[in-house]
Amino acid sequence: MMTLEPTGAACGAFVRGVDLSRALDEAATAALRAAWLEHGVLAFPDQRMSIADLERFTLGLGPRGDDPFIAPIPGHAHVVEIRREADEQAPIFAESWHSDWSFLPVPPAGTALYGTIVPPVGGDTLFACGAAAWDALPAADRAALAGRLGVHSARRGYARDGMYGERDRARGRSMAIRFGDDALATRLHPIARPHPETGRIALFVSPGYTIGIDGMDEAESADVLRGLFEHQKRPEFVYRHRWQPGMLVLWDNRRLVHAATGGYEGHRRLLHRITIAERLPLAPAPPGRMPAPAPAGGLH
Repeated sequence: MMTLEPTGAACGAFVRGVDLSRALDEAATAALRAAWLEHGVLAFPDQRMSIADLERFTLGLGPRGDDPFIAPIPGHAHVVEIRREADEQAPIFAESWHSDWSFLPVPPAGTALYGTIVPPVGGDTLFACGAAAWDALPAADRAALAGRLGVHSARRGYARDGMYGERDRARGRSMAIRFGDDALATRLHPIARPHPETGRIALFVSPGYTIGIDGMDEAESADVLRGLFEHQKRPEFVYRHRWQPGMLVLWDNRRLVHAATGGYEGHRRLLHRITIAERLPLAPAPPGRMPAPAPAGGLH
């Protein structure tokens, strides 16, 4: 029988009593999807899954999503490796807080990550609940942010001069990252973004992908965003997830931001990831633009 064990943090629950190497019936899939929407992060310990199992399970949750800057593994067009070799010297991948691919016209609904090779130490993933962070903002700040649009872009990570660009390739990173000029594009998304399924508003910004606020000059938007970034990672909003071999973790990108951590130097780490798109069609976000001068006043 399937059971749920909440983490006690602002998000997250462990799911036991389900074997993801087998096809789930409609009722079990619906129950897991409801739990995912409720808790934001679901961790499934002690799973023995093949790539085909991972593909089947995630397809029951939603359509395939895009991974625009990471090449898929051979024979599986929507599966990518989050890889780090034991002797690798490149910086830890995805250490900056982010919601996966939030710079896309329609950001993905979720991400599933399976621990194929998990080091005995380190490698925790941090999750911060954007819904709890939004609710905890002062009423005056929520009112000031309502209707504001964040400018999202992949340029800090995946442009030629970005974190994972030309200089990073020279460091010998083992992941199949495909940087390029497409990373310079921008999209606008609400800072106070309603969840497409639950309607709950979440703070939808991150230092990884939010580079400005539409209609606000660069200095002012940087100041506002700096405050929001610090607010959203306050300890009361964060769940620190510790990995185990054979564990699948499923999270909701619409409600959460997350960040990788290191601490496993000298150990190989390999996880397989699938991005999950929205089930219902959503209108694409408009192209963004770099912040422009705005009238005096605004958010502080």
